[in-house]
Amino acid sequence: MFKALGDPVRLRLLSLVASHAGGEACVCDISGSFDLSQPTISHHLRVLREAGLLECERRGTWVYYWVVPAALRQLSDVLGIESIEVPA
Repeated sequence: MFKALGDPVRLRLLSLVASHAGGEACVCDISGSFDLSQPTISHHLRVLREAGLLECERRGTWVYYWVVPAALRQLSDVLGIESIEVPA
């Protein structure tokens, strides 16, 4: 997990997905926040998913991502932080 979060783009992506309305986002929702191509953003999202930080579901042509609350709890335990909140 820490290796995946070691990249500033991925750390920012995780934050954007977690704070997005409804707790989930697709590439179309967050790509405007970066000066990166959609395929590059999708690559970073895949790395976060493979690290167990995000889950996803395909809906039509888009893939929607959301944060895995258990992964954030695990990170907060390792870091000694009381809790990391995931917006509902």
